[in-house]
Amino acid sequence: MNEGKLPASEPPPDAKNSRGLVITGIVGAGIVALCCFTPILVGLLAVLGLGALTGYLDFVLLPALLFFICLLAYGLNKQQSGGASCCTGSSLNKEGKDG
Repeated sequence: MNEGKLPASEPPPDAKNSRGLVITGIVGAGIVALCCFTPILVGLLAVLGLGALTGYLDFVLLPALLFFICLLAYGLNKQQSGGASCCTGSSLNKEGKDG
């Protein structure tokens, strides 16, 4: 009877994937922002004896921050759209019945 349908308690795989993207984007952007806007990473590099690398942190941290913000936006967009696709099983079945 319920062939091809997921139980009501279990979210569809697209929702799980977009939720994971949102969580990864938030955590990644938070960590990069923390390292970028506070002297935590500079102090850590100084303790490790790698203080000479602090001049190059912006070349790594700012693109990483941009990446995680874009990942967050993509996950939110995917989550908001509800994973609607033109190729879902129900839409294919409807097209097959009409023609």
